[in-house]
Amino acid sequence: MNQDMNLELKALLFEGAKTFGVELSPAQLDAFMTYKDMLLDWNTRVNLTGITEARDVILKHFVDSLTIADLIQNAPASLIDVGTGAGFPGIPLKIIFPSLRVSLLDSLDKRLTFLKAVISALSLDGIETIHLRAEDAGRSKQLREQYDFAVARALAPLPTLLELCMPFVKVGGAFIAMKGANAASEAAGSENALAALSSEVAQVKEFDFEQIGAKRTIYVVRKLEPLSIKYPRQAGKPAKAPL
Repeated sequence: MNQDMNLELKALLFEGAKTFGVELSPAQLDAFMTYKDMLLDWNTRVNLTGITEARDVILKHFVDSLTIADLIQNAPASLIDVGTGAGFPGIPLKIIFPSLRVSLLDSLDKRLTFLKAVISALSLDGIETIHLRAEDAGRSKQLREQYDFAVARALAPLPTLLELCMPFVKVGGAFIAMKGANAASEAAGSENALAALSSEVAQVKEFDFEQIGAKRTIYVVRKLEPLSIKYPRQAGKPAKAPL
């Protein structure tokens, strides 16, 4: 990709991030460009994303990941990205918040191989990959109720997400669900899951993502009490029979 195009993409990213209260430094912009180049290169061999145009990667992956930046405290905080895929939103949040401790959880090892390469290329510290299904990871003593934040982006309906993600969150911590325009109907069916998982919706953030002409809804769900040992249920159950 020629230098002029990269400068144009940097400007697009800078302005997009600024819309959501994030001012990227030159070093951070360079890190995102390296990430973009690696994603597009690896995606020709490994199915990481259906988004294959550089401009779309900038807006639909990078800027979209930064829409929750105002909800994440820079230090000291820990975050687990559940079903991270190609690293969204975990790696973009790590780039802008260097002291944030991040775990990238995914069930497909080929994705984690890519993420390890990105972590190495960007010299990121305080970030790890975890190769497990969310249900199995949520029962692990090393991971259960160990994080200030759990996040998930475009992964599953909200009732299912709650059971997959709340087990990782400390009491008083939060799960941040990044959803699209049809989130209201999902929330209406989540009352049973919230009660079972000792949680409550603390904040709902709705906004227009004007750069891509889409609507976004973000749910911030607080954990009120330690979770029953019944949850999460065995692998596949939260999706097949939501609470």
